[in-house]
Amino acid sequence: MLLGTQDRDFFSKDLVEKFKFIKSIGFECFEIDGKVLVENVDQVKEAIQESGLPVSSACGGYRGWIGDFIEEKRLNGVEDLKGIIRALKEVGGTGVVVPAAWGMFTFRLPPMVSPRSREGDMKAILASLKELEPVAQECGIYLYLEPLNRYQDHMLNTIQDAANIIEEGKFSMVKITGDFYHMAIEEDDISESLIKYQEYIGHIHIAENHRYQPGTGSIDFKRHMNTLREIGYDGAVINEGRIRGEDPLEAYKTSIAYMKACMS
Repeated sequence: MLLGTQDRDFFSKDLVEKFKFIKSIGFECFEIDGKVLVENVDQVKEAIQESGLPVSSACGGYRGWIGDFIEEKRLNGVEDLKGIIRALKEVGGTGVVVPAAWGMFTFRLPPMVSPRSREGDMKAILASLKELEPVAQECGIYLYLEPLNRYQDHMLNTIQDAANIIEEGKFSMVKITGDFYHMAIEEDDISESLIKYQEYIGHIHIAENHRYQPGTGSIDFKRHMNTLREIGYDGAVINEGRIRGEDPLEAYKTSIAYMKACMS
């Protein structure tokens, strides 16, 4: 497994310096913003070559969700994702993270009545993935479908929800992002879900139960890293949680050391 990170405010804006710094503090891969990647493919290639730090995946950077209520936004998102997939192939990544949506609607807050039926939700997600899969196959890049917790999305909340989509669409290039923060809310037991759905797990995001950096909350990362090892997962483990502490960089470095101990 490779410990990785998304971008942080205290990283350099220069891509070469950013990649070098990320590697210097102990990370082994980088999950890049999709828009940044598409707009800077040559610079990203240079940064990878200069630093020796690989890009594992892309997350975000597209104009609409694959399950967007607004059809124009959904189609824009699909087109942007095609470009991200092609760019990710150029830099040697493995997949792009795609939630159904984020912050669009939740049954947990008023009005508590979705503007679209459950059937309509699934139709939109399936249509998007069916259009994206041929590009993913051509490029050898996975779509990492990510279930989000019930407060951030209403469509896909559990690992089973995402697995059901993969089975219904008979997708070969769609895997699941297991995000420990969301799983801590939605799954009865993170490790048990990883074991049960191991054939679908393609990517991992980590953050604590309160969304901050690992090592500051209640998730048993040592246990779950052992579970990932036992099921044969050897991909990226990307830290995407928020960071708190008087010195964010030092707090992050502490979390890196904590995760490396959990992964050893």
